[in-house]
Amino acid sequence: MVCGNLFAATTNPPAPTSLDNGYKLLYDLRFDSAHGVFAAWTREHPDDPLGPVSDAAGYLFSELNRLGILEGQFYESDKQFDGRKKVTPDPVVRDQFAAVLDEAETRAKARLVKNAKDRDALFAMTMASGLKADYAALIEKSNLASLHFTRDSAHWSEQLLAVDPDCYDAHLAGGFAKYIVGSMSTPMRWLLRMGGIAGDKEQGITELKLTADHGEYLAPFARILLAIAYVREKETSRALSILAALEADFPNNPLFAKEIARLDASR
Repeated sequence: MVCGNLFAATTNPPAPTSLDNGYKLLYDLRFDSAHGVFAAWTREHPDDPLGPVSDAAGYLFSELNRLGILEGQFYESDKQFDGRKKVTPDPVVRDQFAAVLDEAETRAKARLVKNAKDRDALFAMTMASGLKADYAALIEKSNLASLHFTRDSAHWSEQLLAVDPDCYDAHLAGGFAKYIVGSMSTPMRWLLRMGGIAGDKEQGITELKLTADHGEYLAPFARILLAIAYVREKETSRALSILAALEADFPNNPLFAKEIARLDASR
C-alpha cells in the first residue's frame, strides 16, 4: 500500500493523445512522430474516424515531401503544373495511405448510419476525399480523378457546414476547389460546371482565409495554399508574410525559408 502511494505521488499519469499535437508534428515534417500520435489516437478511440484519416494525411505529406512536391514553385503557373513530370510513388506508402483511408471511411460511414449529422464522421469523409484528390493530382498526375474526388470532398464539406457552421476546417476543400477551377480557362470552367464543379477564384481565397484564420487542424495547410495562391496571383508581399509566419511556427520545416529566399531573389 505504501509503495502504491509513493508510486502515485511520484509518477505523472500519461498525457492524453492529442490530434492537434499530431498535426503540429506533421507540419514540422516530423512524420514518424506524427504517425505515432495518430496511431495512438486510432487505438484509443476505436470508432473514431479522425485518427486514421489524420494518419492518411501524414502519409500523403511525407510522400509529397520525399518527392519534392511541397515546394511552392511547383504550382507557380498552370504551365508548370500541366508540364509536371509523373513521379514514382513509394508502393509501401501508397498501400498504407489506402489502408488508413479505408479504415477512416469504414468508421465514418458506420457512424453516419447511426447519425447522419455526426460532425466528426462528416469531417473525416471531407478529408478522405480531399486527400484522395491531392494524391491523384500531385502524385498520380490524374487530373480527372482528382476533380472527381474534389467534388466529393466539397459535397461532404457542404453537409458538414450545414451541421456545424463553425467548423472552419471544412472550408478548405471547397475553397481550394473553387480557386483552382476558377483559375482555368473559360471552356474548361464551363465543362466542369456542367459536371457539378463550379469555380470562383475570389470566393475560393475567401474560404481558404476562413480556414487559415480559424481552422483547428488544417489552418497551417490553408495558409500554405494561400501562399501558393498569392504567388500565382503575383501578390508576392502577401505570400512572403504568410510564409514568414509559417517559418516561425514550424522552425524544423526548411521549405518555408527556402521559398522565402526564392521569392526574395525573384523580386
